[in-house]
Amino acid sequence: MRLPRFQVLCNLTVLAVAHAMIAQDLPPQPKSGAKVCVATVANASTTRAFVERLTERLTESLKQNKINAVTMDSRTTDRHLLELSTDNGEEVKEKECDYVLLSQIRDPRQHPLEPRPPEISIGGRVPSVDASDPLGGSSGPVYRENLQVAFALFQIGRFKPVLDTYLLERPSANVSDTLLPAMDHEANRVGHELKKH
Repeated sequence: MRLPRFQVLCNLTVLAVAHAMIAQDLPPQPKSGAKVCVATVANASTTRAFVERLTERLTESLKQNKINAVTMDSRTTDRHLLELSTDNGEEVKEKECDYVLLSQIRDPRQHPLEPRPPEISIGGRVPSVDASDPLGGSSGPVYRENLQVAFALFQIGRFKPVLDTYLLERPSANVSDTLLPAMDHEANRVGHELKKH
């Protein structure tokens, strides 16, 4: 009768030790209410965009998703690879953030050799039918290429981002509204990722 109790006790001890060892190998988990610093959106494309307005929209969308988000004064890098800059790092320390969100507008045509996922297009490109479009009004439809909104979410203390992806968005004729919906989509994707962690 003593042997089965001893065996059960040994098994429980092994499980407890194994669980502790596995927990040490896992990356640190965010605390409840983790703070996300949002760097100013960078525009690495030739399309005009109000990056300050886009950054404000992104921060507000994150807040609507119940994420503790603050806007940073430092900008996202213009380089193709999204990495934290020295300015980003210093500001993150000042604001005591748990995560940093970098966002960049790109034109896929400027990087033709970069692998891209296939785009689904039924019937070819869709022309702009925006009535406020100065080029689409009397002179006929205007075709606009999609832009990429690349974004990376870094957890403080880790070099590799926990999220590094992009979405495609077609710019609007009205420069002040260009890519605003993309900021909402990005905020939703970041919110989903934070819930997984």
